[in-house]
Amino acid sequence: MTRVRPPRRRQPGSDDVAAALSPQVERPLLSVDGLRHSYGVHVVFDDVSFEVAAGASLAIVGRNGTGKSTLLRCLTGAEKPSGGTVTFDGEAYDETSPRVRREVATVFDDIDFFPDLTVAEHLDLLARAHGVPDVEETVDRVLDDLGIAGASGQFPSTLSSGQRHRLALATAFVRPRRLLLLDEPEQRLDEDGRAWLAGKLRADLVAGVAVVFASHSADLVAAVATDVLRIDGTA
Repeated sequence: MTRVRPPRRRQPGSDDVAAALSPQVERPLLSVDGLRHSYGVHVVFDDVSFEVAAGASLAIVGRNGTGKSTLLRCLTGAEKPSGGTVTFDGEAYDETSPRVRREVATVFDDIDFFPDLTVAEHLDLLARAHGVPDVEETVDRVLDDLGIAGASGQFPSTLSSGQRHRLALATAFVRPRRLLLLDEPEQRLDEDGRAWLAGKLRADLVAGVAVVFASHSADLVAAVATDVLRIDGTA
């Protein structure tokens, strides 16, 4: 069974983020209590509990195969946990509810794209569905930020793995969000891309977004996380 250490509070790498946190951390936006997941007799994790407030960020860290991605998928309802509860802003987390779909953005490596829409059309549709003002300007900015403006007219199936990952990130950043859940968002990004990502996540924290992310990047954790949940080894 994977051993989970209780979240450890730390100071993020930006003074602006630290200053913004103080008035916002009173009420948890995401609450996890006694979460457990198993496949038959194999227990992936047990008794995981934490809270994340608006404007705060939890990094889930640990070696490959210890359950980081599974934990994130249980938070979002992509997998049904074996026990425990997940609460979003005081209500049981229901991935099918309009409120959760409106306010929670997720990025996983196995994200599905609309095969018959180009990159720009995909993001345009998402932005319009979420009531984003100035849709074209927003889509263009996100494409530029993520370095895939040159691929805006391509279909997702024609993208490289790195471009597909950047498109996955774009689907979260092109829409409004109160909670952002990311599985290894730094993967397949170059140094400039990782620096941009850290800055973007810090900006989200300052704006009051709660962020939960699994990561292997010590630099990203140091720059963004206000709490760290370590999953390491077996017991």
